[in-house]
Amino acid sequence: MKIKALLITLMAGYSVVCLSDTLTIAMTGDIMMGTTYPATALPAEGGKHLFRDVKPFLQQADIAVGNLEGTLCDGGESTKGDGPNVYAFRTPTSYAQWLKDAGYDFLSMANNHANDFGTEGILSTERMLTQQGIKFAGLEGRVETAIIQRKGLKIGFCAFGHNSYTIKHTDLATVKRILTQLKDETDLIIVSFHGGAEGRTKSHLPYGTETFLGENRGSLRELAHFCIDNGADVVYGHGPHVVRCAEVYKGRFIDYSLGNFCTPYGMSLTGISAHSPVIVIKIDRKGRFLSGKIHSFLQQKGVGPRKDATQSVARQIKQLSEEDVPQSEARIDSNGNITLKK
Repeated sequence: MKIKALLITLMAGYSVVCLSDTLTIAMTGDIMMGTTYPATALPAEGGKHLFRDVKPFLQQADIAVGNLEGTLCDGGESTKGDGPNVYAFRTPTSYAQWLKDAGYDFLSMANNHANDFGTEGILSTERMLTQQGIKFAGLEGRVETAIIQRKGLKIGFCAFGHNSYTIKHTDLATVKRILTQLKDETDLIIVSFHGGAEGRTKSHLPYGTETFLGENRGSLRELAHFCIDNGADVVYGHGPHVVRCAEVYKGRFIDYSLGNFCTPYGMSLTGISAHSPVIVIKIDRKGRFLSGKIHSFLQQKGVGPRKDATQSVARQIKQLSEEDVPQSEARIDSNGNITLKK
């Protein structure tokens, strides 16, 4: 009888595993929780409440990802000078705990602020994230990929940017090499990219290469489709500081910019620049998109993302998606629900 009971218990456990045939992924945009440079601009209570409204969505997802826009360090010299209009971000190392508390599993470092305090800032940021158990990738010559195991699946991550010290998304040969490596090592692949021109007038996704401040910021339609064509299952973008469209391409989900997310200081938070979505999608074990939801939040200076009862963020992404990627295999309704077209 004991053997029979044991077999029943094992079979029940096996059934639970078999029923876990989907994975939920929560995606967010730029995170810079406050800075001590060039002047101190930090939220109340050491940042404890920054993620208050969004934590449930990040914590309940199987995987939560975003972009760490800046450094986690307490010293070092700025690589961008020290004038009053300098954009060099130095978040205290004590704030790293709030990223873990919020529920993040992976953060991209492939952006134009990861090197704001040089090697010292990079090493400190990597150390703080490692201490919190958060994976990262994206800097040239450092960490190219990360792997997280969840629900019996090995999930691979990589991140690309446009700066000299990032792994560049304009170098498609390198992008393909990294994706090929991850295909051999993992079951699913999630790609992050930092690209596109910046500002409120840059919400629409153009065709072809974007330039900003004399830099090649990438041909992002081409990049995202190239990633899917070469094995990626989910692609999420950031960089323009505003949200852009989202689509399903060949059964895989792409978001072209998640905008600012938790940037209480140092960035414009007026109008559409305050739009801060959490997009949660459900995929199957093969990486195929099943459904999704855009959860709308608006940033408040010094406070962080707070719930948007008007759903203005979801409605903006819906409109941008209908106009810029009408060929998408999915539709978005005014409440932010993302469903496959019949």
